[in-house]
Amino acid sequence: MSYSERWQELFGPPVESGVGMTLASTAPEPVTRGESGAGNLKHSQGPWTSASGTAGELRTGTETSRAALGPGHEGVADGGAGLASVASLTSVLTSWQERLKAVRDECDALEGTLLSVAKEMGETETAIKNSFAGVSGKPEETR
Repeated sequence: MSYSERWQELFGPPVESGVGMTLASTAPEPVTRGESGAGNLKHSQGPWTSASGTAGELRTGTETSRAALGPGHEGVADGGAGLASVASLTSVLTSWQERLKAVRDECDALEGTLLSVAKEMGETETAIKNSFAGVSGKPEETR
């Protein structure tokens, strides 16, 4: 089986037949010979910005929970003096505080990174759009 036949088996017949593979984020119209891309691949800052906001909210919630652990355990050592479970409880408290701190820090890093991606993708989309304006000979409209 040739490379071309294998490709067609996996992804369908060539575009000339009116049927072909398209990206999920493009319009469903097929591209036929002589047409320039009928589907418009578009990027939206929405998902990146939303994910950044979610990371920020998770960071805040995690820090609130971590901060509440300490006061929630005040007096346990004095009240349970002599009990073996107090040492175990202290160990568990420390473990959870460290875990929640790690989650908080990771969310903090993700929030900034995701915002950067949203900015970069938006700037890249604008740059690409402007580069096509030069090819077509007419300036693109600003949305």
